[in-house]
Amino acid sequence: MSTTPHDGPTGTSPESSRENDLPAAMERPRADAPAVHPGDTMADPLADPGLPAHQPRPTDVDPRLERRAERQVATLFGLSSVFAVLFVISYFVFNIGPKPTIIAGYGAANIALGVCLGMAFLLIGVGAIQWARKLMSDVEMVEMRHPAASSDEDREAAISSVMAGIDDSGIARRPLIRNSLLGALGTAALAPLIVLRDLGPVPGDKLAHTVWKKGMRLTNDVAGTPIKPEDMEIGQLVNGEPAIFYAKKADGEPVIEGTELNQAKAKAAIIIVRMRPEDITPAKDREDWGVAGILCFSKICTHVGCPISLWEQQTHHLLCPCHQSTFDLGDNGKVIFGPAGRSLPQLPITVDSEGYLVAQSDFTEPVGPSYWERG
Repeated sequence: MSTTPHDGPTGTSPESSRENDLPAAMERPRADAPAVHPGDTMADPLADPGLPAHQPRPTDVDPRLERRAERQVATLFGLSSVFAVLFVISYFVFNIGPKPTIIAGYGAANIALGVCLGMAFLLIGVGAIQWARKLMSDVEMVEMRHPAASSDEDREAAISSVMAGIDDSGIARRPLIRNSLLGALGTAALAPLIVLRDLGPVPGDKLAHTVWKKGMRLTNDVAGTPIKPEDMEIGQLVNGEPAIFYAKKADGEPVIEGTELNQAKAKAAIIIVRMRPEDITPAKDREDWGVAGILCFSKICTHVGCPISLWEQQTHHLLCPCHQSTFDLGDNGKVIFGPAGRSLPQLPITVDSEGYLVAQSDFTEPVGPSYWERG
């Protein structure tokens, strides 16, 4: 009679033997472990520790301290307004450029503007923090996270929470804080408005005029030499500038230099061309704007302000290299192709007593592309 061998005791299967060999700690749950019911999909691994009991702040229980905190916050907002005003004053008081105002070896403008603007915004932030820490409610709020978009009910609850927070801030019933905050934000807004002044000319007519004036000579833009009609051949184009760019003062210093010179060049640059007089069709009142077929136009394209000098001798067309706007200089600088919306401004010229080409006046219309002041 044969018997079947087995690993466990008599009357037990191998599986039951292995179960009996498990450590005792794994055979039964710990007494402090959370209960898991058959219907549960997942049990919380940690018990909710809860929140400590709310401790009221001194300002919550003492009206005197509450009013004191309110005055502190309003003072911070008020000081912010003071620094914002000092920023504006410093902008106009302290000099910059070639002869800046120096204090203790440093540029006064940079220090004053930086400190005043920084303090203006810092005090608004500190005031807001103090407001939140001492006067607004400090009750903990718990919001469960959800992977999907919130339901309409949740959105309504969120809006209600926001409105409750606004009401809890006390901004409606604390006019001192509200008004001082509005004053601080309003005066702080002055700073960027003042700084924007450096981005370009303020509204006016600065862009409508150039340095050209009656009797000013036309010069070559390389050497600055004045030009006579006999110096130019038919079909030739010369890049030019007003003679004042090369003029000197009694002490030998340039009349215009630095930033002022670059700004003036951006508007006063010209091109001078010579054509056969019979190829020119002058507009009404422009019959005497040229000299022996020599005409002068702005070098600045009326599209976006690119410099132009691509000249077609046979067709009398001037082509802008940026966006291919094309102007017919034989027909008063009229646009014949491209995105430019206006004709190229023409400078009326004549000759002086020494036979040099000179301007009759400034341009009769603003040069360059359109801008907010241009009518």
